[in-house]
Amino acid sequence: MNMTESIIQINSMTKKYELGGETVMALKDISLTIQQGDFISIIGPSGSGKSTFMNMIGCLDRPDTGEYLLDGEQVGKMKSSQLAVIRNEKIGFIFQNFNLIPKLSAAENVELPLIYRGMKTTERRKVALEALEKVGLADRANHLPTQLSGGQQQRVAIARALAGNPPILLADEPTGALDSKTSTEILKIIHSLNEQGHTIILITHDLEVAKQANRIVHIHDGQLYESGGGWFADYKNGTEEH
Repeated sequence: MNMTESIIQINSMTKKYELGGETVMALKDISLTIQQGDFISIIGPSGSGKSTFMNMIGCLDRPDTGEYLLDGEQVGKMKSSQLAVIRNEKIGFIFQNFNLIPKLSAAENVELPLIYRGMKTTERRKVALEALEKVGLADRANHLPTQLSGGQQQRVAIARALAGNPPILLADEPTGALDSKTSTEILKIIHSLNEQGHTIILITHDLEVAKQANRIVHIHDGQLYESGGGWFADYKNGTEEH
């Protein structure tokens, strides 16, 4: 695994919102470097800025100030149409609640990002089945989400994220809706994908899940902390509200 090249470089990023006539600083002068092939978790309690930061990393929103380079491209000031292309080609999303389309089969759900790429039907189905094979669900390709367990649905969601072979997988609380046994199985799959070369960014409020990563970054009140003291010591000891 090549850990020498930076795939994400964030410099002095800020983001603010207007809420009820007040200005809320969601992100405060954040800087972060993520290497190609890294496995990093971003952990913090509710209201810490996790969701805002995830939206920035996932090119779902733009920073007010600062710089965001993704795979060498300056994406912080791109137009919405350009960001949509970047998301489709560079980032695979895995969500807590799976976000599968109920009326589509597992394979059809996996095919969705490939449709946006303009891939032909035959090739699209082949790629989708290969992605389902990677997560151990090739035999469930024609099942609807309602015919699958929660763990199987999350594996379909992972296959969908994998289908376009993006360099980055952004997992937002991927085990949040699963029991502990199933969570362990999903985390094993995520580890395997990292070993295959995918850069993993795992967003979580759960310290035990965060520990799965090679590197943990803590976010609190819109700021990043790379060391374990101060606020994080309180969070780890359970005195900070989740």
